[in-house]
Amino acid sequence: MKLNNLIYGVLTIFAFSSCADQMEYSEYNPYDAGYVKRTFYDVGGWVSNIYQSLDSDFGNYSGAILGSATDESQYSYTGNAIETFYNGAWSPVNAQSSMWTSCYKAIANCNNYLEEFTGLTFSEYEQISDYEAEMYRYNNYQYEVRFLRAYFYFNLVRQYGDVPFTDHVLSTTEVNTLTRKPAQEVFDWIIKECDEIKDLIIPDYNNLGALVPSGESAETGRANKRTVLALKAHTALYAASPLFNSHQEGSQGYKELWYRAAKANKELIETCEDAGMRLIDDYENLWDAKSYSIAIDELIFGCRAIRATNSFEKYNFPVGLENCRGGNCPTQTLVDAYELKDGGERPDKKADYDKNKPYYEGRDPRFEKTIAKNGDTKWPNWNETALETYQGGANAEPLSGGTPTGYYLKKYCQTSINTTTAKPTTDNHTWIIYRLGEFYLNYAEALFKYLGTAYATNNEFPIPANEMVSKTRRRTKVNMPKFPAGLDNKLWWEKYQNERMVELAFEGHRFWDVRRWKEGDKHFSSIDEMKIYKSGDSYSYRRVTVNRQWDDKMYFFPIPQSEKAKNPNLTQNPGW
Repeated sequence: MKLNNLIYGVLTIFAFSSCADQMEYSEYNPYDAGYVKRTFYDVGGWVSNIYQSLDSDFGNYSGAILGSATDESQYSYTGNAIETFYNGAWSPVNAQSSMWTSCYKAIANCNNYLEEFTGLTFSEYEQISDYEAEMYRYNNYQYEVRFLRAYFYFNLVRQYGDVPFTDHVLSTTEVNTLTRKPAQEVFDWIIKECDEIKDLIIPDYNNLGALVPSGESAETGRANKRTVLALKAHTALYAASPLFNSHQEGSQGYKELWYRAAKANKELIETCEDAGMRLIDDYENLWDAKSYSIAIDELIFGCRAIRATNSFEKYNFPVGLENCRGGNCPTQTLVDAYELKDGGERPDKKADYDKNKPYYEGRDPRFEKTIAKNGDTKWPNWNETALETYQGGANAEPLSGGTPTGYYLKKYCQTSINTTTAKPTTDNHTWIIYRLGEFYLNYAEALFKYLGTAYATNNEFPIPANEMVSKTRRRTKVNMPKFPAGLDNKLWWEKYQNERMVELAFEGHRFWDVRRWKEGDKHFSSIDEMKIYKSGDSYSYRRVTVNRQWDDKMYFFPIPQSEKAKNPNLTQNPGW
């Protein structure tokens, strides 16, 4: 494990050299630690820089998103690194290990901050009018950093299972001797850490009143109490899930973990609702360029791009439009998951279902907000011609990058970005890390697993899982039917998984949800595409199933061979 470089890792703004007291502020100008400690601004810059390691996926695999390693989408170009996850090329030598490197660098910088930059008084600034406000913000940084450290450990455990763990700056002799700490112990530590800081961190940066320094607006995008509770609730859900939970269903240990998850998600939801948060009416506003203001009632925490861009749009707007590459194309598998508004069931559950007929009419409104289909107009909104995703069409195969599935991606694309102008326009992008809608679903899952049915309640949990899961469907401009009463556990669980797939599509959950449920062989061994053909004014359709490789070792990533070579104490994940 490359902890010698992780402790003193280079970041965008700060970098440590081999001497722990020597660092660089900005890319070029060397300053020592004492210089950084001189001002509120410089210390705050250290913390802000750690935030830049937050996870997001606007095309991390040369344009491909992690959803294209799942049944959500298919990348339209062959030879992309995303294929590693299902073509047999994945290995400890080809480990797709950027998360390992980035998280341990961030953790090392969190540990450095907590040991080096807490307890400062900035006494030379005591006479300035904003001293109290600046000190209030500075004293909160340590809790933000503790949250961030716990967040990075969650990402590591989610990906690798057992991981090396340290909560302090390591000496040189300690660097390459760490062993892997059991995943459940790391989860327990994360939950304990969240409990310790949840009442210490700033509850809400928007309600600081006189504690906002003069001339500045309220902070947005920083961790607060709700963010900490979201991490705790998210962690508890994973800790109870089959991938990390060795207890037999129905056992006391099994029930205790799901109880903890239900209680943590309930705590977050009640805190959010007490603060006036709710599900926003317009589903698509969650990823709008102005989501940080118009979707703030639902967004708990997000990773905002540091500048306006258009790369995601260029990767994903339909081929055939100028400067557009097609990219991540939603599968027919995902399209099938969008239920019919009339009756609230999937088309493939109807008696007259024809697998080679897409059934576009009367679908869940989230379908048209997420996926672009053949014949759609005004996608993107400056495109005056209807999409032609049929074979030989203007936006289809056999064009290079033409959609292999019959569909293009809308979600996270900013439709106002125009790629055809001499200087293509740009806009803001915010990756959703936590939002209220997810936690209604998390809560429903935990309640269902803990209480044993979707309709059970008790004094502590008076609202049943069936009511909680229906909340995302009852969003004002979605307005899908509630989950019905009387479903047996098997049917309810399948419907719950379907709702989660639809509501959270392309937000980075599917890759991990299927793994924590240990259902990779069921969902990731194939995808369905829809080939569309035009004859005169009519269309015909042919469903094509594309097989992918799945092996149960893929529930966890392999430990990178390069790290094992540095640290002989690192054991490999099973099967790798």
